[in-house]
Amino acid sequence: MLNVSPKAVGSVPVSFGGYQVFETAFGFCGAGWSEAGLARFILPAPDAGSVERLLKRRFPDGNATQPTGALANLAVAVRRYFDGVQQDFSRVPLDLSGISPFHQTLYTAMRGLSYGETTTYGALCESVGFPKATRETGAAMGKNPIPLIIPCHRVLAAGGKIGGFSAHGGITTKQKMLALENARSPNADEAQGTFAF
Repeated sequence: MLNVSPKAVGSVPVSFGGYQVFETAFGFCGAGWSEAGLARFILPAPDAGSVERLLKRRFPDGNATQPTGALANLAVAVRRYFDGVQQDFSRVPLDLSGISPFHQTLYTAMRGLSYGETTTYGALCESVGFPKATRETGAAMGKNPIPLIIPCHRVLAAGGKIGGFSAHGGITTKQKMLALENARSPNADEAQGTFAF
């Protein structure tokens, strides 16, 4: 178990490398990265302009460009994901600078959830050694700077309830992503169906 605290710390500026806005079957996504890795990801929104504004707010000195190296095929993989093709984002390099050690620990644990696998807020915080930090865990989900790649959509409320989701479209987007993955509630019995939308 890592020695971390659920208390957040201040953020540190990211040395920005560039950003990209691209269209998927669900809408426009955006990615922003530094030399260290992916630092920001925007889930689908109806128009490219709103996605670019969100990226520019986080990285005001950034320029639109194509990623290279380990991120060169990120847009292709994301498009395939939203087309319903299973993708594994667990090896995408991330830049989590400025994020508290507790949130980083939760995000690392979430990256261990495979396609279609879900857990609960309680089980997630217990898995990292903070069984009573469910409120802080929920806050970490809402502040996730790299959703989909850090799959917070796979974390559900107690009793298999959908829980919240702060991306464009709210819980409807979360439900669609879970349905795309044919995901099941972690407490579902064999007779219970998967998530639908």
